Amino acid sequence: MAKSKAPHIPVLLDHVLDAIAPAPGQVIVDCTLGLGGHSSAILKRLAPGGRLIGIDFDPANIAFARDRLDRAARDLGRAAAVSFDLFHNNFAALPTVLIQAGVERVDAVLADVGVASTQIDDPDRGFSYRRPGPLDMRMDPTRGQPASALINRLSESELSAALLDLGDETDAPRIARLIVARRAISPITTTQQLMALVCEARDFTIERGAGAKLHPAARTFQALRILVNRELANLDRLLTVLPDVLKPGGVGAIISFHSGEDRRVKASFREGVRSGIYDAISVEPLIATDDEKGTNPRARSAKLRWARLARA
Repeated sequence: MAKSKAPHIPVLLDHVLDAIAPAPGQVIVDCTLGLGGHSSAILKRLAPGGRLIGIDFDPANIAFARDRLDRAARDLGRAAAVSFDLFHNNFAALPTVLIQAGVERVDAVLADVGVASTQIDDPDRGFSYRRPGPLDMRMDPTRGQPASALINRLSESELSAALLDLGDETDAPRIARLIVARRAISPITTTQQLMALVCEARDFTIERGAGAKLHPAARTFQALRILVNRELANLDRLLTVLPDVLKPGGVGAIISFHSGEDRRVKASFREGVRSGIYDAISVEPLIATDDEKGTNPRARSAKLRWARLARA
């Protein structure tokens, strides 16, 4: 989940548009609105008469995306008669959002379960090991516990398991052991404290870590972010409700950035085919081209899987 050098470029956009095939008059949900990159491209293809429903856990993202979608709608003109409605919520609450929107089923659902560039770039949000700031990491800063609360409370075994399971961090036991030892002396409350501690646990100097292809603290920060925001539990909920909100023949498309996320999506979609819920899925994940990886580094680890609801 590296910082994007092109924060306004949505990942795997061509693959997304091919998978969900937006068409005039359709109703499509973007469950992870972010900066509105996917949504603005989708909105243009819903004219005339279509509707976009956007959801995001971060109120700052909604404000940014609203401006972008307003511009896209104005560019289309009044004759396009497209509309959009944005909701501050978690995508796990998709059925509730659709009730609020007065919609029962939709033509497509998109979810990009990564972190937004604006969240990484703002040091006050505490997502980045490269920027000094409070160790927060909440996608919605109005609710839940910051990462500092968890890292100073969880047991050594709980921390080690989280770093290994959610971050694929093979040095998890050493990192967890050092965290527990250091917090006994003084609480860990900043991104720089945690970054320096992880570098030490992994035998990196801070300078050497900064120049590494994959920063030694990257997996630890990823694991904490997933834990703080309950991302895997929310993804599991989305996968469960997805068939209930799609129209027959509707498509669900999910972009993931972590092996644990991708495994869940793959397993859910394959089970859906076996049980007859879905009549088609992507056999393999769709990934970025070399050109996209070059212009948008965040796309390097992105994987898109889609599933189409059976027409019955």
